[in-house]
Amino acid sequence: MARRKLTPRAGGGAADADAARIDALYGLEPLFEPSAAGAAGDSARFQSVQCPYCGESFDAALDLSEPEANYIEDCQICCQPIEFNLQVNDGGTHVQLRVQRTD
Repeated sequence: MARRKLTPRAGGGAADADAARIDALYGLEPLFEPSAAGAAGDSARFQSVQCPYCGESFDAALDLSEPEANYIEDCQICCQPIEFNLQVNDGGTHVQLRVQRTD
């Protein structure tokens, strides 16, 4: 089987192509880079939340593009499922975030 060598190109590069191939191979989602220009715009922000199970704090990405969102995200420390209830006003600023146990 012949292998094709990737050569870096302007705007992309071999590293980007390799990362995309690895993501596809293992079914991974693209990496969220908050510092990348235009990656999330003003619709995503990070906020420190405290896990209702282990009590540890971690930064969670909040999507402020919808007026209300309910979703479950695992704690980055103890991996327990946390229910997030996010309410956002019309201006797109964070209004209320409630985190609670799912049990």
